[in-house]
Amino acid sequence: MRVALFVTCVNDVLYPRTGIAVVRLLERLGVDVDFPAGQTCCGQPQYNTGYRHETEPLLRRTAEAFAGHEYVVTPSGSCAAMIREHYPRIGRKAEREGRGSGLADAARSLAPRVHELTEFLVDVLGVTDVGAYFPHTVTYHPSCHGLRGLGLGDRPRRLLAAVRGLRLVELPGAEECCGFGGTFAVKNPDVSTAMGTDKIASAAATGAEVLCGADNSCLAHLDGLLRRADVAPGTPHRPVPRPAPRTLHLAEILAATEEEGPLP
Repeated sequence: MRVALFVTCVNDVLYPRTGIAVVRLLERLGVDVDFPAGQTCCGQPQYNTGYRHETEPLLRRTAEAFAGHEYVVTPSGSCAAMIREHYPRIGRKAEREGRGSGLADAARSLAPRVHELTEFLVDVLGVTDVGAYFPHTVTYHPSCHGLRGLGLGDRPRRLLAAVRGLRLVELPGAEECCGFGGTFAVKNPDVSTAMGTDKIASAAATGAEVLCGADNSCLAHLDGLLRRADVAPGTPHRPVPRPAPRTLHLAEILAATEEEGPLP
């Protein structure tokens, strides 16, 4: 089987190890991975901020980049949800307004071929035990896009539960938003910080060494709050127990094996 990796701009720029982990994991499972060089941002930041027209060229570019691939796999629930939920709507509106000829067809063609990583592993490959080894205590934060947008359900937890050496502990209030929400964190920083501080306090209270998730955008927000928890006293939010967990994308956990170890 051959798939295309949609790495996303956040991972490409800030978290390249996540993309490497996805390739390492999929190739270990016998999947050939292509990386179309024409891919760029899917347009989610523009669309979420109200710039629908500016999103349309990015829709077309993304559809062209992944044309011909039966499966497009991405380690991001938010970007997968953008393509599957919003691209068809953007394409239809553009054509009704007399712009973007062929955009609706491009969106309809691409959307069902895009799979978030845990969906692809569980639903397409039919595996939950991917041969991973990660001897640490882990708690899992489900992102809003994965939880409510894509309906990932227990897929990520089933994958984590099958990792040898891993002890999975429940995250209190797991279904609560971490406060990132893309541009929400920029427009509403105080509310975002309060929500994120509650989340990292809950994570730290579990005693987990690692706070993992399937969206690095959420993990970037939480990691920033964890790093600043001791240098921003005086906030009215919950204190963060120490030692606090480190953040890590689920793909990096699943890519680790006893023979090869974690990513260097």
